[in-house]
Amino acid sequence: MTPVYEVYALRYAEHKNRSRNENFISNDEHDNSNMPLDFYCWLIRNNDNTIMVDTGFNKELGVKRNRTYYASPESLLAKLDVDARSVEKIIVTHMHYDHIGNLKAFPNATLYMQEKEMHYCTSRHMLHRYVRAPYDPENIANAIYRLHESKVRYVGKEAEIMPGIHTYHVGGHTEGLQIVTVNTARGLIVLASDAAHYWHHVDESIPFPIVMNISDMLSAHDKIKQIAHDLTYIIPGHDPQVRTLFPRVKDDENIVQLHLPPEGEINARK
Repeated sequence: MTPVYEVYALRYAEHKNRSRNENFISNDEHDNSNMPLDFYCWLIRNNDNTIMVDTGFNKELGVKRNRTYYASPESLLAKLDVDARSVEKIIVTHMHYDHIGNLKAFPNATLYMQEKEMHYCTSRHMLHRYVRAPYDPENIANAIYRLHESKVRYVGKEAEIMPGIHTYHVGGHTEGLQIVTVNTARGLIVLASDAAHYWHHVDESIPFPIVMNISDMLSAHDKIKQIAHDLTYIIPGHDPQVRTLFPRVKDDENIVQLHLPPEGEINARK
């Protein structure tokens, strides 16, 4: 029998003053209505295992990039009685600054990622300012140190991290972006990460502007929709609706339970 897991979204920061035309590659450039972007990482656990999906960024980097910072991922984990130092596995969806910071808070964890992503963020492509902008060199260096400690595992195009948890390489947003599927009590959910920043992206197959390969990003949308039963089983990487639709933990708006059904209707055009 396939194990069942709890999955939590941890909202640790926000980009409040983001306009709609910054979020869609084909959007009207004159549409500057407000469309905030939330920053999440995710916790997967059951009685036997505790796994992180991405690790966010720290307050110092948030200030540097003009982001509103609410709480460190490790402090949010503590509210769930999880000590970051006890985490042994981190699935890295990709290596942008908001997904692989804070590694020092997880000193005992091994990273599970695509080798293509490590190659990409240390390649000649980083000579271009636009391409390297979403990466942070200190974060990349920390991942390389982890590699030299034999605490990196490069996974295949489709991989079982453990029974009930799988990764799929989709690319698009970055060379080595991978999505994660998790078996929960309500069914199989897809942690889309930045394959779909908002539900709007995947519902209408509209690319986000930060993209390496548009065709691969659109194919990623197709892959996600093939796996997921419907939109409620797709968890976008940055949509503020995630924390308003799913049940909170201890009435904390920054921690919501994705293994439970949403408590409202998804507005995929929001």
